[in-house]
Amino acid sequence: MRLKVLILKPSSLGDIVHALPVLRIIKLHFPNAEVHWWIENSLAPILEDDPDLDRIHIFHRHKWGLPADFYAQMSAIWELRKEKFDWVIDLQGLARSAWFGWMIGGRLMIGLDSGREGARAFYDILIRRSSPEAHAVDWCLDAVRVMDLDTSRDYVWLPEKLTACESLLDSSYKWIVFCPGARWPSKCWPQDYFVRLAGKLRFIEGKLKIAILGTAEDSDLGKVISAAAPDICLDLVGKTTLVEMVECLRRARVVVANDSGPLHLAVALNRPLVGLYGPTHSGRTGPYCRSSDIIQAEIPCAPCCLPHCENKIEMECMKAISPDLVISAILAKL
Repeated sequence: MRLKVLILKPSSLGDIVHALPVLRIIKLHFPNAEVHWWIENSLAPILEDDPDLDRIHIFHRHKWGLPADFYAQMSAIWELRKEKFDWVIDLQGLARSAWFGWMIGGRLMIGLDSGREGARAFYDILIRRSSPEAHAVDWCLDAVRVMDLDTSRDYVWLPEKLTACESLLDSSYKWIVFCPGARWPSKCWPQDYFVRLAGKLRFIEGKLKIAILGTAEDSDLGKVISAAAPDICLDLVGKTTLVEMVECLRRARVVVANDSGPLHLAVALNRPLVGLYGPTHSGRTGPYCRSSDIIQAEIPCAPCCLPHCENKIEMECMKAISPDLVISAILAKL
C-alpha cells in the first residue's frame, strides 16, 4: 500500500527551509510515497515542481478566519479528507495548523509541541523540543525519527531549477550577495554598515561584484547600498521572483545576511556564509551545523528574542558587529 503524507508548514520562508529535510527523508525511505504540502500562497513557488512532492495545497493567510472565506476553507478540508492520509505532520505547531490537520482526519497526526495556542490537544504524537538549544531543523526531523526513520542519509536540500538567473548574474564575476532585510527590525544590521561594507569591497581585487537581494519592502535598502558602490553593485531588491532569488543565492561566492529566509536558503544551498546575529538564538535558528559562519557580539541582553530593541543602547548587539569584522570574514571565504 502506498504511503500518503501531508506536511503542514505554511510559513515563513526560513521555517519552510528548515522543514524541507522532513520531505527528503520521507522520500528516501519511501520512494513511492505520495507527499502533499500545505503552504502559504506567496511562498508556494519554492515548492512548485519539487521532485519529491505530488501536490501543493494553498493557504491564504490573509483570508483565514474571514466569514467570506469560511466556505472555501471547509471545501478545502473536505477535499483533503478524501485523500485519506496515513500521516499528517504539523511542523507549524500552532492552533490554526493543528485544527486544520485534525479536521482532515489522517490515520495518525504528528505535531511539534510549541507550547502555544493549545495545538498539542490535536496530536496523536507530540514532538517536544529535545532541549532548549535544539536547532529548528532537528526539531522538525524528530517528527520522522519518532517513526524510526534514519535521518542521517544524504539528500539534496534544494534541487536546482532552471530560471533566468544566468542573465541576472554574469558568471565571469565573483558575486558577494547581500541580504540586508529581515522580518524583525531588531535583526537588521545597520544600513550604513552595509554601505560601508560595499565601499570597502570596491578596493578588493579579483573581479568582485555585489548583488543585493530582498523583497520589495527592502527596496530603499537596495537603493542606498548600491549607491555607495554603483560600479560593483547590482540592486535586485524586489526585482526577482522567489525562485530567481534562490538561484542567485546558489551562484553566490559568499552570502552576507541577517537572520532571515535568504540566510537559511544559503545554508540549504551550501553557500559560504557570513551570518549576522543579534537578538535571535543562533543555536536554535542559526545556520544549521555551521556555527562558524555566525558573527554574534557578546552583549548581556542578547539574545533577547524580541522584534524591537529595548536596550538602552539601541541595536547594540547588531552595531557591535563592525564592517571590518565582516569584510575579514568575507575574504576568508573567497
